[in-house]
Amino acid sequence: MVVLAASIISKSGKVLVSRQFVDMSRIRIEGYLAAFPKLVGTGKQHTYVETENVRYVYQPIESLYLLLVTNKQSNILEDLETLRLLSKLVPEYSYSLDEEGIGKTAFEILFAFDEVISLGHKENVTVAQVKQYCEMESHEERLHKLVLQSKINETKDVMKRKASEIDKNKIEKNRGEKGGFMSMQSMSSGRIDGGFGSDTSISRNTGGFGSDSGLGISTDMESLPTKPKGRSPLSAPAPNKGLGMQLGKTQRANQFLESLKAEGEVIVEDVRPSIGQSKTATPPPSDPVTLSVEEKLNITFKQDGGIVNFDLQGTLSLQILNQEDGHIQVQIETGGNPGILFKTHPNVNKELFSGENILGLKDPHRPFPTGQSGDGASLLKWRMQSANESYVPLSINCWPSVSGNETYVNLEYEVPTMFNLQNVLISIPLPALRDPPKVQQIDGEWRYDSRKSILEWSIVLIDNSNRSGSMEFVIPAVDSSELFPISASFTSSSTFSDLKVVNILPLRGGNPPKFSQRTQLSTENYQVVW
Repeated sequence: MVVLAASIISKSGKVLVSRQFVDMSRIRIEGYLAAFPKLVGTGKQHTYVETENVRYVYQPIESLYLLLVTNKQSNILEDLETLRLLSKLVPEYSYSLDEEGIGKTAFEILFAFDEVISLGHKENVTVAQVKQYCEMESHEERLHKLVLQSKINETKDVMKRKASEIDKNKIEKNRGEKGGFMSMQSMSSGRIDGGFGSDTSISRNTGGFGSDSGLGISTDMESLPTKPKGRSPLSAPAPNKGLGMQLGKTQRANQFLESLKAEGEVIVEDVRPSIGQSKTATPPPSDPVTLSVEEKLNITFKQDGGIVNFDLQGTLSLQILNQEDGHIQVQIETGGNPGILFKTHPNVNKELFSGENILGLKDPHRPFPTGQSGDGASLLKWRMQSANESYVPLSINCWPSVSGNETYVNLEYEVPTMFNLQNVLISIPLPALRDPPKVQQIDGEWRYDSRKSILEWSIVLIDNSNRSGSMEFVIPAVDSSELFPISASFTSSSTFSDLKVVNILPLRGGNPPKFSQRTQLSTENYQVVW
């Protein structure tokens, strides 16, 4: 089969979404689509129309048509199978099957069409696979953004150095114009410029302070009647000189960034993860029902192998926006991990959960609470403790070796295939150093926090392309125990429980409310000890 185009058309003939898959003129495709409403008759049971050149295979979706335009030599059975798959995908991305709903999600629908049909031929995919492919993130895009951000940071550093040099040149020039500590103008006006914004006048009165010597130093600015009230430019105080320099630098930096933006560069703020950083604020729910699966890890293992502590705690929370959607039950499924112990809320029907994996209240006439603040109401909790090292999602090995007056430190990480980790940050404590450590090789990025004397190794994403990595750096000779404990933090969309929400069951009939699921694995305390 060869699919020329896939489209969603209203019954009035308005094209809402259209994707062309073969090399054909746009005018010709638009002509085919414009002719379709005239060829479709009312009251007919068939789902295709043939013309002299093409075949239209279509399916009504409420007040719209889902349409495939193919050549006449294509297999009609394959055409119908492709049409059925597309008809299942459209409601997945547009929950309102009208012109407005399709228009809001047009790009998502087009991306889904591209995953199903490639160069006019159907791909062997399912609805779940298409959704997964459309949601996947690009590792190359992340790397490109990191490279771009590093270039911007280097440009900022060069800009700061240039600004500092300009300011130093101005200071040296001003000192040369003043002719040393005392300028000629200051001497002629009987005033000494102290250099810090305070001026002192020399008076020759005999009745003032210091009359015994005949030469007194007075801080009274009006002691000379012939002295002009206006200050000379050289003796004017400058208490905010440093502030002015800073404002000048900031202004030049802003002008430089604005010029970058005008040239089309994307300016990204330099925000790096740090130890103990606050949890990112969860966006407010937009769906009527939101279920959040959250697991927190507390792991401590030794540098030479062996787990000291492995504790996993998980929670399934429910958040409902509208009271009328509270009369529901939640059907779930788990990965069947035998080491995980589940515990339901006291108000949840335990027999219903143990028998059918359905979470519902003991009193079916009571609704779930609505408008919960924070992460919602907890329906289910679970815990897992183990001494099996294969469960560790991130293994860290540290190999310090002393050679002469230097310590060479090699670090390695390994991540099993069952986990993809995001925002990985490995923190190595170092003794107080005069200079930053010499990083000779690294997979990722590094930063040295001189105030806390901590070397931070960050990897944005760990997936199948970088399951293992290493870093090597050199510091002055130290005892190996001073490099521990090594801390780590990360997040992941994969969980140990593999808990998924299968369906929402309404207790009062009607259509189930739309729901969304959030899943995250994060670290609470993750350390490698000596």
